[in-house]
Amino acid sequence: MVIGTARRYLTLRLVAAGGLLIHLGVRLIFPQPTLFSDLLLFNAVALAAALSAYYAPLFNDRLATISLGAAMGFWALGSTISSWNSFMTFHIWVSSTNIAYALFYPFTLFGMVRALSARRKVSALELLDVVIIALGISSVMASLLLRPAMIHLTGSAFTVFLAILYPIGDCVLLVIAVLAAILQPKAARSIIMLFGVAIFAATDLYFLWKSATTGYPFASLMDDGWVLSLLVIAESLWHPGGNGKLSEHVTSLAATIALIASSTILGIAAVRPHYFPIFALIPALITIMLAFMRMSVALREARLADNDRELARIDELTGLANRRRFLAEIELLGRKEGTLLLLDLDGFKKINDSMGHAVGDYLLKEISLRFTRVLSHSALLARLGGDEFGVIIYGAERYGLEVAQALQASLSYPVALSNGAAQVGVSIGRVCSDGKGDLLKRADVAMYEAKRSGSGIALARD
Repeated sequence: MVIGTARRYLTLRLVAAGGLLIHLGVRLIFPQPTLFSDLLLFNAVALAAALSAYYAPLFNDRLATISLGAAMGFWALGSTISSWNSFMTFHIWVSSTNIAYALFYPFTLFGMVRALSARRKVSALELLDVVIIALGISSVMASLLLRPAMIHLTGSAFTVFLAILYPIGDCVLLVIAVLAAILQPKAARSIIMLFGVAIFAATDLYFLWKSATTGYPFASLMDDGWVLSLLVIAESLWHPGGNGKLSEHVTSLAATIALIASSTILGIAAVRPHYFPIFALIPALITIMLAFMRMSVALREARLADNDRELARIDELTGLANRRRFLAEIELLGRKEGTLLLLDLDGFKKINDSMGHAVGDYLLKEISLRFTRVLSHSALLARLGGDEFGVIIYGAERYGLEVAQALQASLSYPVALSNGAAQVGVSIGRVCSDGKGDLLKRADVAMYEAKRSGSGIALARD
């Protein structure tokens, strides 16, 4: 089944490449535009490229294949509408072509970032960064170039704005592709995708140059550069990517640049109210709004990350520090003067087995409260697992002994339960931070010595 599916998708890739070669051959033999060649065959090849990207192998991030497949699908839709309007007397809404072409860029940008990185989970910050980059940088650069471009290009200001927006979008894609090739120089995917994006950008720039000078003829041989680039980008998804990640700092830095540029546009508009048309300022406003939204999401995720880190170091039952937090603190104790205490409850197992785990859990919570009241704020109390606790006290050795005695005394009277009372004791192993070996191991030996001897507290030997 898997082999058969792979063969069908290989056939799709070969058919797409063959369709492009046939289209080139037909165009060379019959230079004049034809319905079959320029409406049906040309756009069928673009659609085949979209399907090739969508059905790329399973080692890809699925979001990358869906996004790039959708991007190429939008481009094929825009091209089909444009070709239809050139051949048919019944015209489809002209702006739909520009909308479809414009949607190609954000979907391609997002798909490229996913395809060229090792990440598998999409985050809200990643989505916002892509939108801010695509909308902010492209619209800002188009706004700045609008007045010079109107000298050479015909049409309304909005039409010229869209005309220069596309090559700017190409430049953004090209920068991402170049960065990926630099970060992943040995990855075939990065090199192939860079080649595809470069072809697309070169074709767009040639189209803009010809439109501004002699005029770009419909069904030009250069049109095949767009379809070729789509096939190459789709082909890149059939090759493994590099192990390195496309750095998150790249997209966050680009988003910051987009915010600064958008703010600059609005600042110029405030000083010179009629310099930019209104439609050019709207993307800048949206970019700034999205940047504030990104800031809010980043702060929320940072708080959640801090909470997760804190929860990973806390015992769920008692709310004390857990073993992980305690072991980290022992490393700090080894460089300071202080005492480590290891505590094991006496008689707890019998109560837990006879009266049930619910009573045992309640007993542990009550004992934790008693221990906490004895200790100063600078001391660390941790539950290490079961009925074992650990304490770290900083200061002279005598403080460690005093604390151990106070902890022992805190269990000198029973703990009240709903159906009576429970009496437990504690055996404590004590070791000073003297640099003479593993503190935890020595405290453990001392704790079992205290339990065997019945003394309750034992000092670790050298």
